[in-house]
Amino acid sequence: MVSIEVNWTPLPVPWAVQTADRIPKQRYYDPEFYALETELLWPRVWQMACRLEEIPKPGDYVEYQILDESIIVVRVAGDDVRAYHNACRHRGVKLVEGNGSRRTFVCPFHGWCWGIDGRNTYVARPEVFDEHNLCPQDLQLVSVRCELWGGCAWINLDDAAPALRACLEPFASIYDAWEVESLRTEWWQSCRLPVNWKLATAAFMEGYHVPQTHPQLLPWAHGAAAPGTHPVIQSSLYFMRTLGAGMGGMTHANDIRIAEGLQHIELPDDPAEAMTAWRGRLNDAVVAWHRARGCDVPDLNELARRGIVDAIGFGFPHYFLLPQYSSASSYRIRPLGPEETLFEIWSLTRIPPDQVTKPAPPEPKAPDDPAWPPIPAQDFSNLPRQQKGLHSKGFEYMRLSNQIEGLISNFERVIDGFLAGLPYDTLVPAIQQTNTTIDVPIADLGFTPGVSAAQ
Repeated sequence: MVSIEVNWTPLPVPWAVQTADRIPKQRYYDPEFYALETELLWPRVWQMACRLEEIPKPGDYVEYQILDESIIVVRVAGDDVRAYHNACRHRGVKLVEGNGSRRTFVCPFHGWCWGIDGRNTYVARPEVFDEHNLCPQDLQLVSVRCELWGGCAWINLDDAAPALRACLEPFASIYDAWEVESLRTEWWQSCRLPVNWKLATAAFMEGYHVPQTHPQLLPWAHGAAAPGTHPVIQSSLYFMRTLGAGMGGMTHANDIRIAEGLQHIELPDDPAEAMTAWRGRLNDAVVAWHRARGCDVPDLNELARRGIVDAIGFGFPHYFLLPQYSSASSYRIRPLGPEETLFEIWSLTRIPPDQVTKPAPPEPKAPDDPAWPPIPAQDFSNLPRQQKGLHSKGFEYMRLSNQIEGLISNFERVIDGFLAGLPYDTLVPAIQQTNTTIDVPIADLGFTPGVSAAQ
C-alpha cells in the first residue's frame, strides 16, 4: 500500500478537515457551515456567470444568481462585457429578472433608468430629492468585477480578489490549447438535486465510481468485434457511441460519424500500435472535417504530442470541462441551500461562425426525470441516496483514497482556507492545486507544516 505524506494542520473552522483523507460529514448539511460558505467563500471566488453566446449583441443581458446575490451581466459593445449588482439605486428593487435585451434598465417601481454602461439616465421628479442623494457618481449601478475566459463571462464579488487568470491556472492554459473559447452551446439542461453542492461536485472528481455506476463504459462491455472491423476500432466506436448517448458534446455525433467512416481502414496487428494509428487517423479526420466547415479547432494530434489529453478538468470552485475530439460537455454547480443544488450541463461543439446561436436558460428537471441521458441519470440516482446516508448516526466521515480521490480532499481543504480567512497569496497556489484533472493524489496545499494524512 502506497503511503502519500502531506503537510496538513486543521484550520480553525467548524467541521474542519482534521486529517487530509477524512472529510467530516457535517460539512454537507450543517447550516452553520453553509452560512460560513455564504459569507466567506462565494463572495471571494471567480464564478462562471454566463456563456458569451447568451449575450451575443450589445444590450443582451443575463441575470446570474448566487445565493442571495443577483448580478446583471451585459454586453456593452464588442468584447466589453460588464456586471452590476441587480438593484435600483433608489430603493433596491431588482432591475431585471432572467435574460433579455435592452439599452436601458428601467426600475419597475418608480421608473428610474440606467444605460447599459451603468450610468443613471433618469430620475423621476428629481426636485423632490436633496442634492446629496442625486450625486451622479453615486447613482451609477454598482459594478461587479467581470472578466472573460473560455467563451464565458466570470464574476467575482470581491474587488480585492486576484485576477481571474491566476485563479484558473493551470486549467486555463490547458483549455486555451483546446481552443475552448470557440466552442458554442448546442444544448443546455439543468437539474435541481436534493444534495449539498460540494457533494454534487465531488461526484465528478474521480473515476473510481465508473465500474459500478457506469458499467456500460468498461472496455469489455462492447462484446465481440464485428466482421471486417479491427478490434481496436470496434472498441473505440462502442465507447464513443456509449459515452455520447444523449450527451451531445461529451462525444459528438459528428465525430462518431467521422469515425464510422473510417471503420474499415487497415491497422497493425499489435494492439498498442493499432491504437496509436487509429487515434492519429481519427484525430486528423475530425480536425479536417470541422475546419472545412469554417470552424476553429485545434490540431488534436499536436495536443496529444504535448500530453494535453485529459478528458476532464476542474476549475475551482464550480466548473468542469470534459473535452472529447472536437467538442465538450461542461458542468456548473451552484448551491440553493444546505442540501439543495442547481446542476447544469452544457453540450458544446464547433458551430460555423455564420450560424448565430443564443441559448435560453433551461427549466430545471428532477434528478429522476426519464429524459436524462444514461450517464447523468446514473450519477443523479446515487447522489440523493448519499446525501441521506450522510445523516446516519453510524457514519462519521468520508474516508478517501489518498491516491485517486485526492482532488476531493484538496478541494475541501481549500474551502477551509477561505473560511479561515487566509490571504489570497496563500490561497491562490492552493486553488491552482485543485484546477486539475481527476484521479489525482492528495496534495500539500502549502497552508501549514507538519501532519501527514491517515493511511
